[in-house]
Amino acid sequence: MTERPVIEVLGLCKEYRDGARTIAVLRDLDLELRAGETLAITGRSGSGKTTLLNLLGLLDRPTAGEIRFSGIAAGRMGEGERSAFRARTVGFVFQAYHLVAELSALENVLLAARVAEGARWIFGARRSRLWARELLGRVGLGGRLGHRPGKLSGGEKQRVAIARALVNSPQVLLADEPTGNLDAATAREVEDLLFGLAGERRLAMLLVTHEPTLAGRCGRVTLLENGRLVRGNAAGR
Repeated sequence: MTERPVIEVLGLCKEYRDGARTIAVLRDLDLELRAGETLAITGRSGSGKTTLLNLLGLLDRPTAGEIRFSGIAAGRMGEGERSAFRARTVGFVFQAYHLVAELSALENVLLAARVAEGARWIFGARRSRLWARELLGRVGLGGRLGHRPGKLSGGEKQRVAIARALVNSPQVLLADEPTGNLDAATAREVEDLLFGLAGERRLAMLLVTHEPTLAGRCGRVTLLENGRLVRGNAAGR
């Protein structure tokens, strides 16, 4: 029996209004990604890569088409349900880190767990704290738990962001230029962490990147051009 895709995108379209004009950013886009698979999406700036990530991460809604997570249609969810589902199912790693400056490394990771748990946080707080500490240890920051982002290097901030993305044991990991702000040596270290942890946990991982070396480490690479995926094997093997 064929394993159900973790992400399934069918006929996805996204349009924006600019005065009297309609701008089509994504057009009739299809893709599938299964547990343990890695997909890199490349393309010029403005081609719609970040728009696609925002749609897959349930941060925005498509104009048309459908996104399914393990068969669950995201379009049928209300806003509260989407937020809760996103917190439990999707992990994000951004180029700009998006850490809270006033919080320590450990507190930044725990914040994601607290959002996902909501009112149940009081019951799972101890377990989440232990898991967050373990993750930070796994990414080499076991001795930096109490440091705020201002005291961390760029590579260390991205390691915190990776731990934060994984703290809720998501099914999907989305990364937007995750090594774009890092020097070459640090970028390779962060890549190793991403692929190692994603492989270990059999995550469906989708990367947006301009970096050929990073894209080349993925099982599949495709180009987003004129709103469509036009190269590579984006719709399954």
